[in-house]
Formats: sequence, C-alpha cells, structure tokens
Amino acid sequence: MNTLQPSSQPYSPASPAAQRLPLLTSPNIGDELTAKGVTWAWYAGGWDNAAGNIRGRGWTNGSRPGTCADPNHNPTAPYPYCADRLFQYHHQAFNYYAKYAEGAPGRSFLRDERDLLDQAAAGTLPAVSFVKPLGQHNEHPGYTDVDSGERHLIDLIAALERGPGWPSTAIIVTYDEHGGFWDHVPPPTSRGVSDPWGPGVRVPTLVISPLLAKIGVDHTEYDTTSILATIERRWGISPFGTRDAAVASLAPLFGAAP
Repeated sequence: MNTLQPSSQPYSPASPAAQRLPLLTSPNIGDELTAKGVTWAWYAGGWDNAAGNIRGRGWTNGSRPGTCADPNHNPTAPYPYCADRLFQYHHQAFNYYAKYAEGAPGRSFLRDERDLLDQAAAGTLPAVSFVKPLGQHNEHPGYTDVDSGERHLIDLIAALERGPGWPSTAIIVTYDEHGGFWDHVPPPTSRGVSDPWGPGVRVPTLVISPLLAKIGVDHTEYDTTSILATIERRWGISPFGTRDAAVASLAPLFGAAP
C-alpha cells in the first residue's frame, strides 16, 4: 500500500478521493483488546491538528476558521484539518478502519501525543499504548535526522519514568526499517514463521522496564509480530495469523513463560 491514503480524515489534501482506501472492517488488535475489557489507545504526534480536534490538548491552530495558524502546517488543507507538514497520514493505522473513522464511536481511542504526556504524569495511561511520533521525530533520512528523533524518544521515556505508573510499565521501542545499510546477518529461513513477506533484515528493538528479569542483549530470534504476540499472550487474545501464533513473545524477558 505504501502511502495509500485513508478515506477518513485526516488524509493528505493532495490525495484524490478515488485513491483513498475504503474503510476496513476486518478485526484488529484494538477490537480484540476492547472485547477483552483491556484499556488501550493510539497516540500520534500532531494528531489533534491533523484530525481537526479543536478542543484537544495538542491543538495549536488557533480559533479563527479558514486558516492554519501555525506556519509549519499544511496551508492547502481545509480548516480545521491543519496537519503539520511532516504529519504522516498513512502511518495512522487505526484510521483506516470503520470503527475508528471520524464520527465513529471508536474514534476516542485515537489521541494526540500530548494526551500521552498528560496521562503519564497523572498515572492514567491505558493498559496498552501505541505511540507514533510526528514525522520530524521518526529518524527517517531525507526530511529529518537521528539526533532529533532520539532526543524526542528520550523525552517520552523520561515522561513515563516520572509518572506514578512507571513501576508497572514496559516500553518497547522499535522501527519499521533497518536504516538502509547492509546487514551482515542473513534473515533466518529455518523457523516455521517465514512467509512470502519475511522475515527480512534486522531492525533494532529496545525493551525498557523496571520489571525486566535480566539486562543486556537477548539473542532470541524475534520478529515485529513478537510485539503483537506479547500483547495477545498477556491478555489471552487469539492470534491473528500464523506468524504471531508461532513467534517468540517477549514474556521471558520479564521472567514469564513464553
């Protein structure tokens, strides 16, 4: 899909309606967490501005309709959908689903990163939080840099560590790409979780928590769906596919059974 846009706001103002993906109705991890009574939320940098949440904590575009008050925001977008120029519409996974589209009941699960900071300070974060920083903080080559992304990550981690919920918190930091450099370790082919899409080259992943049973480098073979598998096995959710059913979860890092 690459940068295929959703059909629910926010989407790029340059995308023709015919090229926006119809809303999806297939199950997702958010649905399953809700069904299990597990609290969760998706937090995105710049979300309130992009989604037109005028009363949101992250709104910075003023109160005068018809203009984007912040010069760093996209001037071609219709008010109040004044997204930052580096807001990544196609990275907002749940906005592609009907249950979380604009006006749908599940929309409240999609929140601004500013809410994450305030809830961390108050000790009111949900059990599961997904965090997607604004484009300028994602370390991607071409339009940002590693330093600004790492500084932003440090700020997020520090905010969680200062909060009253830290003693029971685990943070997983990972990336969707390997950085573009050659990896001297070939992707594994012997495991039963390979499929036409992978596994591919390695990406860095950090697990930060006061609950860790050991500190250091873990040489267990994981893949991205190990994060999904960890959530599923922690709250008794059935796997979505063959890969998350077969991969190692991160549970042993906390002294729990895999």
